Amino acid sequence: MLIIIVFFGAEKIPEIARGLGKGIRELKDATNTIKQEILDSSDASELIDDTKKSIDEIKEDISEVTNSIKRMK
Repeated sequence: MLIIIVFFGAEKIPEIARGLGKGIRELKDATNTIKQEILDSSDASELIDDTKKSIDEIKEDISEVTNSIKRMK
């Protein structure tokens, strides 16, 4: 602390502290944004996987119905 006072002067300390606080706040905001984007992309990935599973199930059902119709002929 003494080095900071000697190097910058006592009147600059509040300005330096505000700058550091602002920088830390911006870093936290950026970190939170990145975390949210990662969560959103993983949710989208899960949605895509669920949709693919549903499509596969529907394809199987259609195949079963088609095979049943072919056997009736």
